[in-house]
Amino acid sequence: MVDCTMETRKEHFLKQRQVLLLFVLLGGSLADFASRSYSVAEENERGFLIANLAKDLGVGVEELATRNTQVVSKGNKLLFHFSHQTGDLFLSNKLDREELCGPTEPCILHFQILLHNPLQFITNELRVIDVNDHSPVFFENEMQVKILESSSPGTVISLGNAEDLDVGRNSLQNYTISPNAHFHVLTRSRRDGRKYPELVLDKALDREEQPELSLTLTALDGGSPPRSGTAQIQILVLDINDNAPEFKQSLYEVQILEDRTINSVILTVSASDLDTGTFGAVSYSFFHASEEVLKTFLLNPITGDILLIKYLNFEAINTYEVDIEAKDGGGLSGKSTVIVQVLDVNDNAPELTLSSVNSPIPENSGETVVAVFSVSDPDSGENGKMKCSVPNNLPFLLKPSVENFYTLVTNTALDRETTAEYNITITVTDLGTPRLKTQHTITVLVSDVNDNAPTFTQSSYTLSVPENNSPALHIGSVSATDSDSGTNAQLTYSLLPPPHDPLPGLASLVSINADTGQLFALRALDYEALRAFEFRVRATDRGAPPLSGQARVRVRVLDANDNAPFVLHPLQNASAPCTELLPRAAQPGYLLTKVVAVDADAGQNAWLSFQLLQASEPGLFSVWAHSGEVRTARPPGERDAPRQRLLVLVRDNGQPPLSASVTLHVLLVDGFSQPHLPGPEAAAERAQADPLTGPLVVALASVSSLFLCWLLLFVALRLCGRSGRAALPGCPAPEGPFPGQLLDVSGAGTLAHSYQYEVCLTGDSGTGEFKFLEPFSPNLPPQSAGAETEGNVAVRNSFGFQ
Repeated sequence: MVDCTMETRKEHFLKQRQVLLLFVLLGGSLADFASRSYSVAEENERGFLIANLAKDLGVGVEELATRNTQVVSKGNKLLFHFSHQTGDLFLSNKLDREELCGPTEPCILHFQILLHNPLQFITNELRVIDVNDHSPVFFENEMQVKILESSSPGTVISLGNAEDLDVGRNSLQNYTISPNAHFHVLTRSRRDGRKYPELVLDKALDREEQPELSLTLTALDGGSPPRSGTAQIQILVLDINDNAPEFKQSLYEVQILEDRTINSVILTVSASDLDTGTFGAVSYSFFHASEEVLKTFLLNPITGDILLIKYLNFEAINTYEVDIEAKDGGGLSGKSTVIVQVLDVNDNAPELTLSSVNSPIPENSGETVVAVFSVSDPDSGENGKMKCSVPNNLPFLLKPSVENFYTLVTNTALDRETTAEYNITITVTDLGTPRLKTQHTITVLVSDVNDNAPTFTQSSYTLSVPENNSPALHIGSVSATDSDSGTNAQLTYSLLPPPHDPLPGLASLVSINADTGQLFALRALDYEALRAFEFRVRATDRGAPPLSGQARVRVRVLDANDNAPFVLHPLQNASAPCTELLPRAAQPGYLLTKVVAVDADAGQNAWLSFQLLQASEPGLFSVWAHSGEVRTARPPGERDAPRQRLLVLVRDNGQPPLSASVTLHVLLVDGFSQPHLPGPEAAAERAQADPLTGPLVVALASVSSLFLCWLLLFVALRLCGRSGRAALPGCPAPEGPFPGQLLDVSGAGTLAHSYQYEVCLTGDSGTGEFKFLEPFSPNLPPQSAGAETEGNVAVRNSFGFQ
């Protein structure tokens, strides 16, 4: 809150210091300009040159134009026109001093020169010089005066006065009367400066000789040339009436508030006459009343009551001086003066005149002038004192400048993202009772500055794309927001490789729409080659300088069932197919072999199931669906063919499912000593094809028999050594260490050690020789329950035992 008026010299000094400090802060270059006074005669036409402000201020015309110079008068009346091209100050309209100032002299009009960038106020005044453009005018063009014939020379008779709207020398100066033998006129002055005439009797009258006289009263002003006005005076000579009315008071004074109701009695005057009859009857009337008095007051001629018939306005007229005349029936009169003092009432709200508004304001600007305005209140005293304020919750502050001028400046930094528009209500309140106030709201916009970086809606995104996708497939979108506006909020998206593990060839895998943030896979992805990859995306705004934000994107490749199962065992591309040996003494559930397969897919696409499609002897074998183990379903019979062929189907769980098949060859044998010999037909064919086949078969059979005998002997000795000499009588115990990699041929069909052997019959050997392979341990995952293992390693031999 800041008071709009100053009551003490100390306050005035402090205000001057504040204004000077404001000018220094704003960098004003015209801080030492002094006020100037100009004068112009009224009645000058529009466009009359008052002065050249550029010359008077000592600055260039260009500076006045660049600083947006304004000429502001009270109430923003269009009295002046300022030319930015020449620096001249002209009249905007023809001036009428009487309309502007009335009887006040001198007639001073105050105006301010307002310069921006930096802000500067220069208060000036224009004096309007009176021109003699009004003639004196009598309120009564014809006046009647009654005078007793007994009146002695020197008797004074008051006459109606004239008024001249001009002032000074141009106002009414004196009165004259037409030449006559009985009267002359004197010019008198009232306390308010108005002049009125008095008629003075020079020579005694004789009613019988001349009962009436007609004179001309002339009022002259002091103009050059002078102007005049006339009125006719009719003088009636009366018989003797020796008592004139007398008022109880020669001067009445009354004070009334300006809000006094209409038709109320403000004062009653009273006069008495000692005469009787007609000469003692008194009537009241205004004497020499002005037009304004006649419009404002009404006098009851009988009772002497003075009534108010027009609303008062202290700001226009605060004092009325009224002459009252009491006249009897004989023509004698008495006079009294009534002074009506109008007391001010707080009936005028303060006025606010806005000179300039600066909008929009950048949000990062420092202390900035937002608006310049002036305030006024035509009331007087406390009713005319004012204080100005803006809401405390807004980042704005009022600072006083020159008299009754204020600047609204920013108090703290503005943030457009918090508040983009301010509606500032300036309140001007007077100190009267009751207090009146005026409010004016201005709207200030805050312009955006690029002070907010883009922010993604998520710090990380996880997207999924099926493998074998089509190129340019839309796989997802990223989105960022920016609290700024306009260009500062327009975003572009780009790809960034991860900082610690750059992804090679990222540009060939994925692309991003720079405007929308949509992500596209550029080529078909293979789950088996690349299951997931990460990268970063960046959103950059178009501000100056640009700001950016980042987010992490992880793309998961979803597996599709695009890989059929692959059989690891038995291998189907060998030069000679493997033949599994099955002893005829095998019991149901005997493990013949195990089909091992893998699938490069993942999840349910890699879940494998096994199925026996074909068999030479249905019902002899079964395949476990989940482990791939091939077991006997019943004991082999004598009628079962020695050669069996099985077709096993391996299928995954994908949609649609993919499969692979494997063919197993099984040879039924009575024991491991029985060699596998081809049939007679096959021997005959080989004999015809090659004459050396017979001897080779005989040689191979001999060697194989010897080897089997040695092997059986070795196994028997091993078993004897394991169970002790007591368990197998007659088996000598071997001396010293005995090798542990022995085959178990006891008929249980299991191997007790962690080595696996393959013994396959060669398909192109007529003698059916055995082929012993190196022991190997396949690198396969552990099998399900049902595979009989020791030390978590499966053991298999070419005879079908484990």
